[in-house]
Amino acid sequence: MRLRDLWRRWFPGVGASVPEVADAVGPPLGPDRRKLLETQLGYQFRDRSLLDNALLHRSHSHVTGAEPGTSNERLEFLGDAVLGLVVNDHLYREYPQHSEGDLTKMKSLLVCGSRLAEVATVLGLGDYVQMSRAEAATGGRHRASILADTTEAVIGAVFLDGGLPAAGSVITRWLLEGADDVLVHRGLENYKSRLQEMVQARYKSPPRYRVLAAEGPDHERVFKVCVTFNGKDLGRGEGPNKKAAEQLAAHDALDRIAADPDLLGDQR
Repeated sequence: MRLRDLWRRWFPGVGASVPEVADAVGPPLGPDRRKLLETQLGYQFRDRSLLDNALLHRSHSHVTGAEPGTSNERLEFLGDAVLGLVVNDHLYREYPQHSEGDLTKMKSLLVCGSRLAEVATVLGLGDYVQMSRAEAATGGRHRASILADTTEAVIGAVFLDGGLPAAGSVITRWLLEGADDVLVHRGLENYKSRLQEMVQARYKSPPRYRVLAAEGPDHERVFKVCVTFNGKDLGRGEGPNKKAAEQLAAHDALDRIAADPDLLGDQR
């Protein structure tokens, strides 16, 4: 017996329909809206009740008095595991020179809540989720945690309906295509905060960034930046804009400090 068949046996509530009540809002996922979402997703469900279930927030189940397990939380649990497997497999194969620690950090960048919420936003999942009126009134359709959870639930639903190949195709399309750009961009975003946390923890004041030069025509501008602390040059970076150059300067500073822990000196 296949895993997804066992899942249905263990959790028969998944995929069951839930009645609409006055305090619950959808709108219901009719044939036209379902087809539109499937087109955006790149997968057509055979058992469309699974997709309906993936879009059922727990607040909807609460106001309808539905049995526990009829919301999308179980599908979210399953989707999280499937997502982790597919992303781990991708990273393992595509980055053979990276250590386990590096792969773990890369995975966290690709499957973090903000990343999943971004995918949900592009797909427009927030408009399809059935939730209570109170949840919707407080911004539930745009809440990052709900969007991220719904993305995982949809992945779980695709897995149950079409197996791992189908789920892998959806994950690749929406999370792994362009993964290199995501890893570079989000990795760079961490350097400034890491350097600031390191310096402030020791000296209670932040490093400073200074533009050394801005060269080239407007469409090919190159910014050169240095990061300093108490007048000492810690690192330098170049980039197409000031923000990117600052991130690379912070990266350079972190590398230099790692190689020479006394670089900052006793400046307290």
